[in-house]
Amino acid sequence: MSPTLPQCDDINRTHSLLELPRQRWLKGYLRSWFLPLWMVGCGTVEPNVYQDQKNLLQYLDSKGQLRRVENKSHWAIRRNHILQNMQRVMGSLAEPSPVALDIQVLKTEVLPKVLRRKITFVSEVVNGREDRVSAYLLMPRNLSLKPISPAVLCLHQTTPIGKAEPAGLGGIEDLHYALELARLGYVTLAPDYPGFGDYQMDPYAQGYVSATMKGIVNHRRAIDLLQSIPEVDPERIGVIGHSLGGHNSLFLAAFDQRVKAVVTSCGFNSFRRYEGGDLAGWSHKGYMPRIAQNYESRAARMPFDFTEILGSLAPRPVFISAPLGDHNFEVAGVRDCIESALQVYEDVFQSPGRLVWQHPEVGHTFPDLVRQDAYKFLARWLYQDRGLNRQESPKANPSF
Repeated sequence: MSPTLPQCDDINRTHSLLELPRQRWLKGYLRSWFLPLWMVGCGTVEPNVYQDQKNLLQYLDSKGQLRRVENKSHWAIRRNHILQNMQRVMGSLAEPSPVALDIQVLKTEVLPKVLRRKITFVSEVVNGREDRVSAYLLMPRNLSLKPISPAVLCLHQTTPIGKAEPAGLGGIEDLHYALELARLGYVTLAPDYPGFGDYQMDPYAQGYVSATMKGIVNHRRAIDLLQSIPEVDPERIGVIGHSLGGHNSLFLAAFDQRVKAVVTSCGFNSFRRYEGGDLAGWSHKGYMPRIAQNYESRAARMPFDFTEILGSLAPRPVFISAPLGDHNFEVAGVRDCIESALQVYEDVFQSPGRLVWQHPEVGHTFPDLVRQDAYKFLARWLYQDRGLNRQESPKANPSF
């Protein structure tokens, strides 16, 4: 359960279904999109930057006084500030236009256990033109035997083939997680990130100030798509990603409470530990140019850090694979983030077991043994409280 924000009424989210009458579909669509905007906008405290971004058990009150986080309401204020400060760099999460997904199937492949469909869907309409995201949708072939299934959004690494790699169509076999999870019984969706695969577009021409925020918008629409599938349980959706997909998984989950479980591989460390605090690698057009434009690519000037992003996901379950030999994201910086986030998981939500991490002795990769543990982690959290026994879960029954 996410914390209740101060002085705000609770909003009950409904999911959108393509099969439903338009009025009901639109109602669910708007609610699912406006939730994070409401969370950011309805707090009583103005955006603030924290000098100590590792200590998450403090917040700035309406008078700018630093106070200790004593309860969930206090944490909601700090979390509000984290989302606001992320948007200072990424750009605002804009109000979406209520357009239909208009899913188009380009190709269907029948695999031994899985149907793999190449699709496009509408993310938004910009200047009167549809912005169509390319993706692979994978569904277990015997899904009709179990009509309500969890789903996982699968985000790719930095690779020219984009979505094709997690879908099992090339690249590194250890990164075929969309195909592997579909074989285990999940509905999976692997979209292209801007500039990869079949999705060659310029987010800046659409008015975005970062490709990161365009990715968040697209990935939120991907959640809409998964929730529109009648066989998918809209309350049991997770996200998994490696490298580029690893941090995009965190970004999405920070802004979208519909994500119930997160797996991130080789995706982050604290900014101060990244290349000695030189964030030039984060400031190009594939990420957030404002890091260079407004903050001189210096970690010390950034209004947020991954210590805060990871903490913002509490109390939702998060599995982290951070290899000891990952030269992109030094493991000491990952431990900084884990240490900070644990403050929130332990002291605010009394649920430290929901934050899990492994440090395999490999490089920038997602090895099989760790990946299998990640799948067990997803099975635990996406199958709980739905009356499914151990024999029915993907962990126990790979043919599901």
